[in-house]
Amino acid sequence: MVFLVVGGTGIDTVVPVADLPVLGADSARPRGPIEDHVSHTGTCVALGLRALGAPVRVIDTIGDDDPGRRVTGAFQEWGIPLHAAPAPGGTRRAVNLMSPDGRRLSLYDGRDVPGYRLPSSYYSPLPDGVRHAHVTIVDWARHVLPSLRAAGVTVSTDLHDWDGENPYHRDFALGADVVFISGVQLGAGAAEWILAEGVASRVVVTHGAGGADLITRDGTTHRDAADPGAPVVDTNGAGDAFAAAFLAAWTAGKSDGECLEAGTIAGAYACTRTVGAGAFITASELLRRGSSE
Repeated sequence: MVFLVVGGTGIDTVVPVADLPVLGADSARPRGPIEDHVSHTGTCVALGLRALGAPVRVIDTIGDDDPGRRVTGAFQEWGIPLHAAPAPGGTRRAVNLMSPDGRRLSLYDGRDVPGYRLPSSYYSPLPDGVRHAHVTIVDWARHVLPSLRAAGVTVSTDLHDWDGENPYHRDFALGADVVFISGVQLGAGAAEWILAEGVASRVVVTHGAGGADLITRDGTTHRDAADPGAPVVDTNGAGDAFAAAFLAAWTAGKSDGECLEAGTIAGAYACTRTVGAGAFITASELLRRGSSE
């Protein structure tokens, strides 16, 4: 079985700050070095699946620029096939302000061109063996959803910090079989609305250190956060690690409880390492930690 990740590559500039919000007259000194990483949500889900031994491919848009060459070089190094269309606005970038307690403020540059459509040749027909697609919420990806559903693959998405009201997210919320959402600002009843109005069978609401809830039409299953086993150093990519491990378990036919366990363990593990290819748990380590709980 091959996973396909749609969208979500780019460069993250990570700035460690003393606290959020950042206060200062006209400047503030970071508490550590400012670093650039090939990252973003699609990249991290793909790396999480790769670490678990799952074959994965990525389609996206990449600019003809230095950040784009860095992205394509990293994917070549990781051995993850990346089928990239030219990005008219250039390669995506973001600045992540990270506080010592793991809170994050992400600033996106909004360079995607409104109305852009990914040429259908990049996703139709699907690569051989693809049985599940994880669709990130870049705007053009919403227009890929109907083709994915017509191809008969299962679909997941991550709505991140959706409030339950913003209409931008609704196509994704209603078009995926598994929907991940952060509970940071999620409105009451939003998960139930997704189950009632969309095709989803499972909505997973993550709460960071508060664990996660798996909501189905039969009720809610809660899982406490896993013990990371080491100090938390970087929460970038933790939600993507959770999603990758959950999806690997779900597509393998594991129970809801086992899927939640895999996700919470993988998310906690990612927090103990700087975001990057080495931040994601392997299948053997996941098995070891799962059997020890």
